[in-house]
Amino acid sequence: MDIQDNEKNKINEIIEPDEGWWAAVLADEPCVEDLEQPIDSVIAARLDLVQADQSKSSVDWEKIGRIFKSDEIVTLSVVGYNRGGILVADEDIHGFVPSSHLIDVPADIAEEDREHYFTNYIDRTISLKVIECEPEKERVVFSERAALAGEGQRKYLLNNLKEGDVVTGVVTNVTDFGVFVDLGGLEGLIHVSELSWGRVQYPSDYLSVGDEVEVLVLQVSEEEGRIALSMKRLHENPWDILAQKLSPGDHVTAEISSIVKYGAFARLEEGIEGLIHISSMNFPKGCTHIDDFLYEGQPVNVCVIHIDPEKRRLGLRLVSYSTE
Repeated sequence: MDIQDNEKNKINEIIEPDEGWWAAVLADEPCVEDLEQPIDSVIAARLDLVQADQSKSSVDWEKIGRIFKSDEIVTLSVVGYNRGGILVADEDIHGFVPSSHLIDVPADIAEEDREHYFTNYIDRTISLKVIECEPEKERVVFSERAALAGEGQRKYLLNNLKEGDVVTGVVTNVTDFGVFVDLGGLEGLIHVSELSWGRVQYPSDYLSVGDEVEVLVLQVSEEEGRIALSMKRLHENPWDILAQKLSPGDHVTAEISSIVKYGAFARLEEGIEGLIHISSMNFPKGCTHIDDFLYEGQPVNVCVIHIDPEKRRLGLRLVSYSTE
């Protein structure tokens, strides 16, 4: 992680993500109590024993909380697995390690290959860090990747990162709601709305696992151990530029970026997408559907109908298009 000069890179008017925004962070990771039945029958028998121990309240929540707070590394045995990751335990600690936090599991692992990789973890003893601890939900999530950074690194980052800092990290997971970035012992989340000033349909169109990325720190929550990141705020808001350059009635070139049932989106050279509503289209003779004459990547000429920078809305009318 490379923390650049805080004062030089401070960005004004940073919007603070609320708790609803952060709910997305937990949505991608299975809860320990909701784990599916492991695939292998032998491992299933192991898991039954572990779950039986858990039912006897063998978890030392005070100990886990202390480990989490001090950012210690613990060594636990792998006792089972499911489609989402592996189960680890010792006498008074047990929890779940998602596949995205396992060192020996490829980020782009195919569903049919999961059993092979997870089976190789069985009976191994691995070093881990607690990355989520919620006693009220009986939820403990560990990370093997986070342990690579050493003890105290997570705590160091939470204490030293500030809103407005520009840092670099490596993409560890790409989901529908955003991208997780390892900052060197602690993961931050770039929410889908913070990837680009334009419309983002798939985060995977912007980043892939293993990519090194520069991001802006939006929020640091020491208590929750969460860091909100942004990629788009490193660049000037193109909506402000567009509002100065364009007015209703102006004709501009664009490219069809996607087709929907109510029209088509066209991307301008600034990266902003505007909507060509179906009601403004003149269908060519013999065409009954939009994709009969428009396609993604097609060059078009459009007329600006209205522009609203605050709401980030751009209305367009189709003037002409390439038939090649």
